[in-house]
Amino acid sequence: MVSPPHEAMHRIFQHDPGLFSRVSRFLGVDIPAPVKATALPTDLTEANPVERRVDTLLRLETADQGPYLLAVEAQGKKHPDKPASWAYYTAYLWTKYRLPTALLVVCQDHATARWAQQPVSCGPPQLPTLTVQPLVAGPHNMPVITDPDEARADLVLASLAAITHAAEPDVDAILKALSTALRDAPEDIAKPLVEFTAQGLAKRPAKNLWRKLVAVDLSFYKSYLAEEVRDEVRAEVRAEVREEVRTEARAESRAEDILLILEQRGLDISEDVRSRVTHCTDPELLRRWLARAVTVPKAEEVFEDA
Repeated sequence: MVSPPHEAMHRIFQHDPGLFSRVSRFLGVDIPAPVKATALPTDLTEANPVERRVDTLLRLETADQGPYLLAVEAQGKKHPDKPASWAYYTAYLWTKYRLPTALLVVCQDHATARWAQQPVSCGPPQLPTLTVQPLVAGPHNMPVITDPDEARADLVLASLAAITHAAEPDVDAILKALSTALRDAPEDIAKPLVEFTAQGLAKRPAKNLWRKLVAVDLSFYKSYLAEEVRDEVRAEVRAEVREEVRTEARAESRAEDILLILEQRGLDISEDVRSRVTHCTDPELLRRWLARAVTVPKAEEVFEDA
């Protein structure tokens, strides 16, 4: 089943195709910025019923080097069948479109990134024939953007940095910088990045921080995530109020029971005792007083253990 982090890791390149050229410098290559980008069908299924589907496929055009294809794969864990699939994707796309084809794999953990960037050949050792070695973007090489000004300079890259570092200790600082930077961004720019980031974090602990940052820092625009957080906050407040009411009711009931027991035992209840019992709001303390009210010889002695 396709997970939210999987979707975020490749769809962010559909959102901003020029992101690949900016990411490439962190991968040890220099890819020119495209002057034109076209999203292509991702279905690579042949006429025979064998379905092959790349995550994101873009046709990028540069001013100097001409057009090329970029296939983006989001990889959540090691999978022995993937290198063969990647080889198929690149060979098929090269054959179909007759264009140079680049393959980028986006990961969220170091082990998967190390595995993905290893070259894999489809032939015997002495005849490698076709070798697949994708570019890999992950926590090992994506920048740790913790400065709001740096995040503001490239909001999409900052979002990808948060996604690829979702399981890293630095992710909280990245999220804070990104949320601060997004305050100044128009809603149509900020909203998709908020959602990409939320998807990329999925069920990781940092998701809770991002939800709170969105609810507080980005409350000026509507977002399903922001509205969800605000609804949760309102529900928490209502639950706290209900709990306070229940606590007060329990305290009032126990106070009445204490006074009733003392009265039934014929003990003299001074105004000081009555006031102290009725004004106590601690149910546990009242419970102890209630237990003592059954045996103490004087009403004042219910407080002796307090």
